This record gives sequence, C-alpha cells and structure tokens, in this order.
Amino acid sequence: MIRKSIVLVLITLFLLPALAAAEGVSEKDFVVATTRDLINLCSAAPDDPLYHQAINFCHGFLIGAYHYHQAMTAGPKGIKLVCMPDPEPSRNEEIARFTEWAKSHPEYMDEPPVETEFRYLMQRFPCK
Repeated sequence: MIRKSIVLVLITLFLLPALAAAEGVSEKDFVVATTRDLINLCSAAPDDPLYHQAINFCHGFLIGAYHYHQAMTAGPKGIKLVCMPDPEPSRNEEIARFTEWAKSHPEYMDEPPVETEFRYLMQRFPCK
C-alpha cells in the first residue's frame, strides 16, 4: 500500500509541470506584471481560447516599448540602447527569438517585461 502511494505521488509530481503548461493563457497574464506573464502570452498555443488576444497583446506590448525607445532616443541628444541593422529583421521572427531567449533565461522571469525585452535587444543589437 505504501509503495503504491509513493509511486502515485511520484507520478503526480512528474505530471504537474505538464498539467500547468496545459492550462494556457490566463486573464492574469494580460496584466503583464512580469516577464513570465508576457512570455505566457507570446507562447500561447493556437488552440488556446485566448490565442488571438494573447498574440496580439504580446506583439503590441513589445512593439510599443520599442517604438517608445525610438521616440525617446530620436534627435541629436538621444542615446540609443539598441541599434537595429539595415534592413531590420522580421518582426515575427524577432519576437519568436525573444520568446525563446527569455525561456532560456528563467532568472529574468520575475522581472518587469520591458527590462527583459531591452536586455535581449541590447545583447542582440548592441550599438557600437
């Protein structure tokens, strides 16, 4: 009996991450308090009921932050943090790269998402 209970507990522990991932996007993610929230939105599965809202929010958030950076650094006194190549990379491809990069850096998941976005962009597209 004890052996069966131990096996059941172990199986449950191994399945918990898969069950948590199966939950998909939650409305809490749209608050985007952390990088984790943003990555949940950017990683939404196509069959998630909130897929379209999540992907559109992800793209809008990331592009909006980048456009704010561009506006704040325009002009002769602007100090750019990020210098994009010419031609600029595809928006969809770069957002996918950012999402994968963030997943591979769990130490940033509890940070504000804008900080993580620019940490990535400054690493990928440094100004020389």
